[in-house]
Amino acid sequence: MRTLIKSTLFLLLMLPMSFFAQNSVSGTVSETATGMPVPGANVIVKGTSNGTITDFDGLYTIENLVVGDTIAFSFLGFSTKEVEFTGQQTIDVQLDEDQATLDEVVVVGYGTVRKKDATGAVNQVSTEDFNQGQVNTAGQLITGKIAGVTVTSGGGAPGEGQSINIRGIGSISLNSSPLYVVDGIPLDNSNVGGSRNPLDFINPNDIESMTVLKDASSTAIYGSRAANGVVLITTKKGKGQEFKFNYSGNTTVSRPTNYVDVMNADEFRALVNEVGNEAAIERLGDANINWQEEIYSEAIGFDHNLSTTGNIGGFMPTRASVGYTDQDGILSGDNFSRTTGSVSLRPSFMDGHLKFELNGRGMYTENTFANRDAIGTSVDYDPTQPIYDPNSPFSNYNSWLVYSEEADRYALNNLAPVNPIALINEKDDSAEVRRFIGNAKVDYKLHFFPEITATVNVGLDRTNSHGRTIVSENMPSSQLDWNGSYSNYTNNSTNKLFDAYLTYDNDFDDHSLNAVLGYSYQSFENDNYSFDSEAAEEGNDAEFIDKWRSTLLSYFGRANYNYADRYLVTATLRADASSKLNPDDRWGYFPSFAVAWNINNEEFFNSNTVDQLKLRVGYGEIANVNGLGDYLFLTKYTGSRSNAYYQFGQSYYQTYRPEAYNEDLRWEVGKTLNAGLDYSFFNSRISGSINAYLKRTEDMISYVTVDPFTNFSNGIDKNIGDMENRGVEFELNVVPVQTDDFKWSIGYNIAYNDNEITNLPDQVETGGINGGTGNNIQLHKEGYSPFSYWVYKQVYDEAGRPIEGAYVDRNGDNQINDEDKYLYKDPFADITMGLNTNVSFKNWDLAVVSRASLGNYAYNNMASAKSYEIRATENSILTNLHRDYFNTGFQSLTETNLQSDYYVQDASFFKLDNITLGYTFDQIFEESTLRLYGTAQNVLIVTDYDGLDPEINGGIDNNFYPRPRTFTVGVNLNF
Repeated sequence: MRTLIKSTLFLLLMLPMSFFAQNSVSGTVSETATGMPVPGANVIVKGTSNGTITDFDGLYTIENLVVGDTIAFSFLGFSTKEVEFTGQQTIDVQLDEDQATLDEVVVVGYGTVRKKDATGAVNQVSTEDFNQGQVNTAGQLITGKIAGVTVTSGGGAPGEGQSINIRGIGSISLNSSPLYVVDGIPLDNSNVGGSRNPLDFINPNDIESMTVLKDASSTAIYGSRAANGVVLITTKKGKGQEFKFNYSGNTTVSRPTNYVDVMNADEFRALVNEVGNEAAIERLGDANINWQEEIYSEAIGFDHNLSTTGNIGGFMPTRASVGYTDQDGILSGDNFSRTTGSVSLRPSFMDGHLKFELNGRGMYTENTFANRDAIGTSVDYDPTQPIYDPNSPFSNYNSWLVYSEEADRYALNNLAPVNPIALINEKDDSAEVRRFIGNAKVDYKLHFFPEITATVNVGLDRTNSHGRTIVSENMPSSQLDWNGSYSNYTNNSTNKLFDAYLTYDNDFDDHSLNAVLGYSYQSFENDNYSFDSEAAEEGNDAEFIDKWRSTLLSYFGRANYNYADRYLVTATLRADASSKLNPDDRWGYFPSFAVAWNINNEEFFNSNTVDQLKLRVGYGEIANVNGLGDYLFLTKYTGSRSNAYYQFGQSYYQTYRPEAYNEDLRWEVGKTLNAGLDYSFFNSRISGSINAYLKRTEDMISYVTVDPFTNFSNGIDKNIGDMENRGVEFELNVVPVQTDDFKWSIGYNIAYNDNEITNLPDQVETGGINGGTGNNIQLHKEGYSPFSYWVYKQVYDEAGRPIEGAYVDRNGDNQINDEDKYLYKDPFADITMGLNTNVSFKNWDLAVVSRASLGNYAYNNMASAKSYEIRATENSILTNLHRDYFNTGFQSLTETNLQSDYYVQDASFFKLDNITLGYTFDQIFEESTLRLYGTAQNVLIVTDYDGLDPEINGGIDNNFYPRPRTFTVGVNLNF
């Protein structure tokens, strides 16, 4: 009996040991489709750090296994497969291609398409790839992410407007911005009074993806508004069954990084003592003020967002969000405050045959605009003067005063700069903007013909703004009767949309066909009012009312044909009629055609490393009248002011004068040829695209002079020119390392673009500058890039210092005049690049975004207009100088000095835009994650440019609002 008990105890003790025995298993990982081995696949015991990777032949061995362990096999581009270990010695696994990766869907006009089936140049950037940190507007999300797409802010103000250019500019006078389409609603690109940016109504946290259509074959479906490309913004929608919530918030600190290079107080005193007369020297003060430091300061910002997504009743995916942003600017008194709310409902009925999509978003913005005149006067004001003067009649603000015996009072010298602190404190410029944009979309898949879906989309975009500007009587002024001023304005705009189209989608054998046929009607209405108290006091008309309306009527069609996933054909035609043009030229017809060849799907092409190799060629014609005024083909009449009525007898009558018109205005038409290659290797570890394009814009509209007595003005808008854009783009995405714990990805893009005016009978001056009167620094001329700098060629001495007044007599007539000026460089980059990298290790993530611009030049107007010697003491005041005076020694301000090529400087740059480091806490409570992150923006600039910032929209550096360096700490909570 004792022996039996001992034997039983021994067996009971040994039994559990079998469960904890350490085992190993070997095997091969291969592809299901081809049977080929998968090298570098991850093999890991789920829930542990025990793992390995397959070798070149797909072989692996993993040890220290326990019966009951789950082994996960994974590789980029394939679906993960899990196998339970039950003691096997060999486990061979075949991985299936991940269709979610291969069939990635991108948004195109009036539909979607699988990325691998796209025949045009299309780029999509989604949430996981957006730039992070202080992001107030949509354009900031994709800066540096897409080849050939440049995003340039107008300055460093919070929510500042941005210029987005796709493959250069397409017009010399009309709007070169792309068409923005938000959830199927094309926006009116015109800015609303009181708003900083036409896209600031969208909370960036509500955006799911931004798709950029770059070539005519992909944009032609939008016809006359797509000449400059199209940006499709898709907002986040409801998904899943259970409701989940997300809170994201951050705090941002912004700091000025650089100032305009002017003389300090000691340098300025030394100069005045050297060159000034006794009166000038007596005007020197005892202070030591850096006026730029006085108007700029550290700025704080906050951003809070709460959203929920889920499903109501099992048939209505729903998403709702609210957001609040409050961001100060580094220029004192600047503030951007925005409250947003959005709702998205997507109910479906009849087993999915009837689908609704209801989107609505509202925005309320309060803008307090700092007085940007202070930017210029902070550079000008004498650094030896104190901020306040107890003897000043203007609330003790130090001012350059002159005495008027007639008024028996002091007033500001009318040639003197205004005290920068007074400009900041004594002007209140604020506005409120309310905007709603929403649409209701209905899709009905016909029961009796399920290959056809009928769609109706109705949209509304309505904006109301109200602003006012109040200038205190304490503001230093040269007006003897100055008592302050007040002005206000209201803007109301309404954009209505109605789309109706049919979509046919069918697969049969190796063939598939998708066709769209539709109708679109869109109207734009504006009602503007303004009042000016100064005009009222002068007896002029103080109220101004401006109402206008334009309409766009369209028919469109598109067909996509696919044979065996090898040969792809897309054909598009859109007909547009715009009320901006005369009835005879109102209709425009815009076709496009594209073909693509998926070479990797050919039977003769058998490669284990090539996932995709697609060759694309496309041609299309698109038009532009964006930015063209309304009713320019009709004679309009303007009434005379109330103080300029015509006397007839004892009565006064208002007169009306005709304005210039051109009844022959017609579309600007862009004709684009694009050839591209999309590639993907090693299960998408390497992917990207190459594009080459040629775009010819015909019948460009420009303002030109006309012969006397042929019109009611000396100039009109007219179709007179042609322009050509050509370029090459290259994009590369690489995943050098991919394991369960560690991933490193790199994205790189580079683009070359060249703009040239190929036909322009009359050259057109443009690019107004500060200094003198009516001076321009740029010129449109046939054979050159638009906005080229028109300058004199500077002569230098042996030491390399410019000689004042010495320029090359290019035509040899022994005099220097306009005939000696030449076109030198332009503000547009020849080459742009973007480089971003993302690294994740377990719960850590790091993202770095940088970009470069090569071959762009800027005109340094701050140096040209503010660095001549007599400026320091002229006009019975003292005015500070730009330190470039030490380089030139120029004595006076002349037209030739201003227009010297010395001030056209290479503004190429490299910018480290964004560094973000984050850590994610898993399961802080049930089904929840918490991510903490920190971001630094505008981290580093490398450039040879002497000015404040080399990235100047338009290329003329004058009174630029500096871009700050920002530091953000944020949190993202999912629960």
